[in-house]
Amino acid sequence: MTRRCLTLVFAVGISVSLLGQAPATDWPQWQGPDRNGLSAETGLLKQWQPSGPPVVWSVSTLGGGYGSVAIKGDRIFVQGAKGGQSVVYSLNRADGNGIWSKALGSAGTNDRGSGPRGTPTIDGDRVYVLTENGNLACLKVADGAEVWRKNILSEFNGRQIPWLISESPLIDGGNVIVTPGGPRAGMVALDKMTGKTVWTSQQLSDEAGYASPIAADVQGVRVYMTLTSSAGVGVRASDGKLMWRFQPVANGTANVATPVFHDNRVFYTSNYGTGAALLGLTAQNGEVKAQQIYFTRDMQNHHGGVLLVDGYLYGFHNSILTCLEFATGKTQWRDRSVGKGALTYADGNLYILSEDNVVGLAAASPAGYREKGRFKIADQGLPSWAHPVVSGGRLYIRNQTTIAAYDIRAK
Repeated sequence: MTRRCLTLVFAVGISVSLLGQAPATDWPQWQGPDRNGLSAETGLLKQWQPSGPPVVWSVSTLGGGYGSVAIKGDRIFVQGAKGGQSVVYSLNRADGNGIWSKALGSAGTNDRGSGPRGTPTIDGDRVYVLTENGNLACLKVADGAEVWRKNILSEFNGRQIPWLISESPLIDGGNVIVTPGGPRAGMVALDKMTGKTVWTSQQLSDEAGYASPIAADVQGVRVYMTLTSSAGVGVRASDGKLMWRFQPVANGTANVATPVFHDNRVFYTSNYGTGAALLGLTAQNGEVKAQQIYFTRDMQNHHGGVLLVDGYLYGFHNSILTCLEFATGKTQWRDRSVGKGALTYADGNLYILSEDNVVGLAAASPAGYREKGRFKIADQGLPSWAHPVVSGGRLYIRNQTTIAAYDIRAK
């Protein structure tokens, strides 16, 4: 017993127009531009000093929460709980100073840590925010002005989950995708400009898990995939029709990890003695079918997510960092590393934040575990569950009330 999903994510780089095309240095949503935890950043330090990379800035005024950071242009967006309210903040990327903040309803409380769990999603001149109590808001990037807001639990008869809503909204085309977990509304699509319902997944009534959905094209059919409270699922993007529902990858406690999609295959994993599966996806006549390629007990990922780099998966199997071959599920190596945590990839390396407040750098290589540095961050009395993010020559670490930016550019 222990869980709820958490997430972290951000990026940094040269100042650009918030209304323009996202450059490589932007990290506008959960797990980055492609929702896969991979940064395109290069020119980074290959080794750290014992004290870690230098701190550029640090702020400690966010309030509690496990959520990730999204960055576009000269802004950072992040959620926190302050004064009993669930708040989204817009910060200056250069120095972390506040630009605006907006309260979006009461903050959630929980024995495993209170406050928001999700990451804002930036799309053009709007930012989409889902709170731990189900309030979904569309705000103006410039000043936080509210465009529309609704509560997805009350709107679609969903139930709050034990460790609070943790997903990050997905924007795809003209729609925003979320998983209220209501009857015949396990997943829904809303018009991103107005908030009006486009469709509800009539064949899917699973309660929400703690995962966030991803979008992919399977042989010409667009699908949305996520891990619910009961199964790894995929629905058709055009109308929400359920394409597959694979139960063996889900446990009865907490399903957290974002699915990994590549080459018409999707990888799901969860902890609590469960494991992982790779499913092959095929499309015919507008329908997508899923068939198990393999099932493995060697990747039981709790909350830190799994990355796919050059044909190999990296993630924590329980408390052990593990590398698997994506195509076969064969274990390449295992190591305790800096302790169970969350991963991000950039420039040939894994950036690891353990839940016990240690940040590590290790090679992303199937040849074996090779550590290149580690340092400690302050213990704030709760696990460090937010995901590290790299972009624009900086590493961002969020731990409860604090965000710190580290300079990791090669000199």
